[in-house]
Amino acid sequence: MADSFKALWVVENDSSHYEMSLKTRDIDDLPPHALLVKVNYSSLNYKDALSAHGHKGVTRQYPHTPGIDAAGTVVSDESGTFQPGDQVIVTGYDLGMNTPGGLAEYIRIPAEWAVLCPKGLTLRESMIFGTAGLTAALCINKLLMAGAKPEDGDVAVTGATGGVGSMAVAILAKAGFSVAAITGKLESAERLTNLGATKVIDRNSLDELTDKALAKPQWAHAVDSLGGEYLFSLVKSLNYSGSVAACGLASAPDFKASVIPFILRNVNLLGIDSVELPLAEKVGIWEQLGQDYKVDQLGLMAEEISLEQVPQYLAQIHNGHALGRYVVKM
Repeated sequence: MADSFKALWVVENDSSHYEMSLKTRDIDDLPPHALLVKVNYSSLNYKDALSAHGHKGVTRQYPHTPGIDAAGTVVSDESGTFQPGDQVIVTGYDLGMNTPGGLAEYIRIPAEWAVLCPKGLTLRESMIFGTAGLTAALCINKLLMAGAKPEDGDVAVTGATGGVGSMAVAILAKAGFSVAAITGKLESAERLTNLGATKVIDRNSLDELTDKALAKPQWAHAVDSLGGEYLFSLVKSLNYSGSVAACGLASAPDFKASVIPFILRNVNLLGIDSVELPLAEKVGIWEQLGQDYKVDQLGLMAEEISLEQVPQYLAQIHNGHALGRYVVKM
């Protein structure tokens, strides 16, 4: 094992400006947790872009290494949970937030943050899914628990070209649902139909619903990663007894709502959290992603980049120019 390793390093300078670079760090610089993992792959997420650009709601102290996802090989585990050579996946909890994250060649974390990579996935494939795929699967499972069925009608997916959105489109289509992909990037319509979307709809069409307490029913159910007024536009345009799984706030964290859709149309607003999900549930979701939810086009859903390219791509994500998934090969 090397004594030093490369990591993305985000520094806050005197003008509250944040700069990204690669830094050589010592293994001993990592926190004194039980599990040491050599990272083979990571991935890029919206939360990583927020951390890299100084969002104190994500990361409180700098310098810092972002990266809420990591997949790699166990070097050592003082807890005895894992054996050297085990392949593990780490997503969520405090990784990449206030604990040095997966955009580095090594991480040291509590053993209870990691799960064994399921037999149906390689480490690379696990990071194509990453937190985005995990979140999309949680959304779909919660819709199913609320009674969603393919014969109900179209399932709307907002932010459809992003990580969670593209995963939700592909998994829903594999499960037999008719998917209406809602996006601000209509030039990506062919990409979305290739993932399984049956309709591609301009996101601006949701803006027309913002002044109404109730809108014409359009969707059987929905997956929303945007929040804000887009979320309530979905709620007010659900069919009777429809559900929307809310998992993100890329547009805004709040919205002006009315109880009318809930009491006149019997709709459901379902909250999704992938960060503090109990480990046993997380293991079950990863098993699903390696089996029933493993989409045929998974290998084509991500662009592979190097650690050196990460600053450029995090800037693109922060500026709203992300397209699909980005896997980082260490």
